[in-house]
Amino acid sequence: MLKCFIITLVLAIIFSELSVSQPLTERYNHLGDMFIPQFSSAPFPDSKRINGHVYNDKIYSAEEHYSDNSVAIFIPKGFRPTEKTNIVVYFHGWNNNIDSACAQFNLIEQFCESDKNAIFVFPEGPKNSPDSYGGKLEVKNGLNNLINDVIKFLIDKGNITNNKIGNVILAGHSGAYRVISFCLMHGGLTNNISDVFLFDALYGQTEKFVHWIESFDGRFINIYTDQGGTINETESLMADLDTWEIPYFKTEELQLINKDLNNNRLIFIHTDLNHNAVISTRNQFRDFLQTSKLPLIKN
Repeated sequence: MLKCFIITLVLAIIFSELSVSQPLTERYNHLGDMFIPQFSSAPFPDSKRINGHVYNDKIYSAEEHYSDNSVAIFIPKGFRPTEKTNIVVYFHGWNNNIDSACAQFNLIEQFCESDKNAIFVFPEGPKNSPDSYGGKLEVKNGLNNLINDVIKFLIDKGNITNNKIGNVILAGHSGAYRVISFCLMHGGLTNNISDVFLFDALYGQTEKFVHWIESFDGRFINIYTDQGGTINETESLMADLDTWEIPYFKTEELQLINKDLNNNRLIFIHTDLNHNAVISTRNQFRDFLQTSKLPLIKN
């Protein structure tokens, strides 16, 4: 994981510098409305990082890396309020932040191209830090608390009309595996989670993903690389599924078609790409969203 850490750090710095020229709230005006409120339910600040975090003998201070309670909320053009609000929640990996991840991985562009009638929610995680800790989203009902704050904010803004939550998709890259696993386990909205997208992210907490796979009927997509550090855990999980006689679909990414994404629930995609190319190089995030059961904007 060290090699990925170095590559991610360098790219995050580059994209962070590129993105500061235009505020995040203005950058996507041509695609929809972006809001960046601060919520007490956001992952940070959190008591377990009150003294920061130490990695490879370097201190990542609480003030610089664990004090930002921003949550990006994006509403695409054409969004239609419905009886229940569908939500896509994205989590960034190590040495990244909301701003740099949106720029680096074309998250908003891909979300809009999927043409799904949903809200995109992106809470700030460990900011520019080599850390997978999910802060307050690791506690019981943490995800529910966050989404309720999002819903209340949107009602107050007049973007939606009621507080009913529809389907929730959880997606994340690399170190995001940990916060996603805790959201699945006891985040308070497990019955609503329709899809989980892991972008070269299955490093651990696998028992939580297995519990969700066995107990719920949502779709699970795991795209993994040879060098990202996730291949052993991924192959171990597939071996366990074989032993338990739980069917799944495995493919090389270059052979993947949307029909495969539509017709299978548990999907393992081995890619020839590197760790940071699995989200946007082939518009993977867009395609995973397009093949979800979320309604289209144009319906």
